Amino acid sequence: MKKILIVETNVTRYQGTKDPTGLWLGEAAEFVDEMKKAKVAVDFVSPKGGFVPLDPRSMKYTDESIMAVYESPDFVHRALTNTLRPNEVNPDDYVAIYYTGGHGVMWDFPNNDELQHLALAIYDQGGYVISVCHGIAGLLNIKDDQGKYLIAGKTVTGFTHAEEIIAGKQSVVPFLNQKVAEERGASFSKKRAYSEYAVKDGRLLTGQNPFSVRAVAKLLLKEIQ
Repeated sequence: MKKILIVETNVTRYQGTKDPTGLWLGEAAEFVDEMKKAKVAVDFVSPKGGFVPLDPRSMKYTDESIMAVYESPDFVHRALTNTLRPNEVNPDDYVAIYYTGGHGVMWDFPNNDELQHLALAIYDQGGYVISVCHGIAGLLNIKDDQGKYLIAGKTVTGFTHAEEIIAGKQSVVPFLNQKVAEERGASFSKKRAYSEYAVKDGRLLTGQNPFSVRAVAKLLLKEIQ
């Protein structure tokens, strides 16, 4: 069984502010928990490699399963302290790439050419491209060899405009994921704010918000097991 590559942010603050952000812990930990139960191996990459900060607000939404992953030495070492750099990753080793969220990804995912090349390589070899919540930001600018957006003509979901307003970050984020996805030619599907929702369109799997991680993970496991 090939592995899953999990993408995390290196951004520590909402840009232009003093407010901290980073990885939404549950979006990595819950996915890892599902993969571990299914005996599927994972690796962790970030745009710069190395340290991954946590969004402090995400610590309010933990449970025992999230904390068990968070406290494990392997997760601390490979997911939070020593993530791989994109140039250290061989896409041939992976059956899927999974973009986690947290607001930080809005600044370091969308225009990272190395991550885009990795995702496209995994997709082109029959693998899956996956995101949850703000992680869809990593999918927005991926183009195929013909210059067509990967999400064009596909049904996707992610953190919605309404959820951004509820979170109080509409005026802080550099763009709205829902708006840009639609501009890229995607059909943006959504359910009630902060309810679990995941969508599969071919080998593109996306989840709406932090409460959709396990749903996305289970969609993937149905495909690869």
